[in-house]
Amino acid sequence: MNIILITACPSGMATTFLAAKRLEQAAQRQGWSAHVEMHGEVAPLQAATAEQIANADLIVVAADHVPAPERFEGKRLFQAPIASALPDPSAFLAQAKREAPIYSAPAASTTSASTAANSADGKKIVAVTACPTGVAHTFMAAEALAEAGKAMGHAIRVETQGSVGAQDKLTEEEIADADVVVLACDIDVDPTRFAGKRIYRTSTGNALKKPRPTLEAALSEASIESGSSNAGTANKSVKEKGVYKHLLTGVSFMLPMVVAGGLLIALSFVFGIEAFEQEGTLAAALMQIGGGTAFALMIPVLAGYIAYSIADRPGIAPGMIGGMLAANIGSGFIGGILAGFLAGYVALAVTRYVKLPSSVESLKPILIIPLVASLVTGLTMIYVIGEPVAALLNALTSFLESMGSTNAVLLGILLGAMMCFDLGGPVNKAAYTFGVGLLASETYGPMAAIMAAGMVPAIGMGIASFVARNKFSAPEREAGKASFVLGLCFISEGAIPFAAKDPLRVIPACIVGGALTGALSMLVGAKLMAPHGGIFVLLIPNAITPALLYLGAIVAGSLVTGLSYAFIKRDAAQVALAT
Repeated sequence: MNIILITACPSGMATTFLAAKRLEQAAQRQGWSAHVEMHGEVAPLQAATAEQIANADLIVVAADHVPAPERFEGKRLFQAPIASALPDPSAFLAQAKREAPIYSAPAASTTSASTAANSADGKKIVAVTACPTGVAHTFMAAEALAEAGKAMGHAIRVETQGSVGAQDKLTEEEIADADVVVLACDIDVDPTRFAGKRIYRTSTGNALKKPRPTLEAALSEASIESGSSNAGTANKSVKEKGVYKHLLTGVSFMLPMVVAGGLLIALSFVFGIEAFEQEGTLAAALMQIGGGTAFALMIPVLAGYIAYSIADRPGIAPGMIGGMLAANIGSGFIGGILAGFLAGYVALAVTRYVKLPSSVESLKPILIIPLVASLVTGLTMIYVIGEPVAALLNALTSFLESMGSTNAVLLGILLGAMMCFDLGGPVNKAAYTFGVGLLASETYGPMAAIMAAGMVPAIGMGIASFVARNKFSAPEREAGKASFVLGLCFISEGAIPFAAKDPLRVIPACIVGGALTGALSMLVGAKLMAPHGGIFVLLIPNAITPALLYLGAIVAGSLVTGLSYAFIKRDAAQVALAT
């Protein structure tokens, strides 16, 4: 028997994937040949071809709507919510075979997607999602927008700019045909290709938690911008158009340097903590690549891309020059941040306010702006900012290194609670940026506490859904499994579907567990060389020390979060996955 399986869910990337795999396995056990069409960001969409549809004996749709329903006119089709497919996929398929009627596409949907998009109700929407780390929020927000757009009857395409670069990249034709562009980005993205289009800007968090209101607001409030990265701020919040976004842009570009450098330094320690001191050895080469080069680029890249976020390309050169000066002076990441903002705003001022004759205007981006902005930034760093900030950073570093156990525990509690407070929001990112910045000054304790605490919420929700199974529906238990895996990867956003619908119980439970983990990590003196990777960083010798006690801190906090939420969750208030 040939069947086509279609799954789609607006709650996030986990449920769509899990339902598809479980239904496919159930079909194989019955000896059926199945083509899977999964509408999500975990894997590329493999839409059923006309030939596959013609040869299919049955179409099974586990979703709230039938994607492109006109394709299935006259075929036997069974549709039910995705939640009903997860508890017993075999029974679900048996019901589909038994009850599927001959399908007739709704009148409103019998036209092609292109025609529908040009109708009075349907619109063509293109969107871009991007978060600072490009790991979870980026893809979850993309799926939420895509599913909400389809449910509203719009033709929508979403491009993700995550940690592996742009995926599902929008074509020039799609952008040209779009009625509105949605930029759900927490970092700066190049808007020049959207020049002349109606653009609506928001955060990845809004797109993930409120996809339908986001699209409704975009259709009604979007405005035309110029090609400048700083244009069109009318519908942006202070957070999105100010220092927060510029800082996160710099951190986003800096992170690969930090991760690569930290892991290479850790690998050099495999040969002995002091083995790199022997010239000509592999340990020395690894230390030179990681500590001498990658870590040396951290602060210049941070400053350069903060300036880029403010002034576009003209800000990169003066920003990186200011960042290198900050590193050489010893003012570290604090000096780098100040240099980035100074270079960016000076470059922006020269761009906007320095008027030159048309004959020499073309020299401005390659001569005037780099010269003036670099000169102002450099002199300010050398004579005004550098030394005081270096003294401040040295004082902070000395304080962190000399902290007694009580102060260390208090700092761990604070950082752990911040990481769990808003699950990837501004407070979480502030703590994370603090820890990453300290890596440049070889202070590794706070970063260890931060990553450990950030793993707790998602792991805890997985534990809760297993311990108190009777308090969670079948889809929630499946989401709990996905959340557990995401937590192991240091993706705290796995807890968002639970926190979105039960925040008064989930968030306090997460904060308590995260604070405990942060405190224990600081108490045992844990040090982390790389700011990402989760539990898998433990596979690299000396990347985390002491490894077993660090793992114990994560386990303790996760159990507190999971068991406490399992206890306080009410049966009658089951968590519904975010829509």
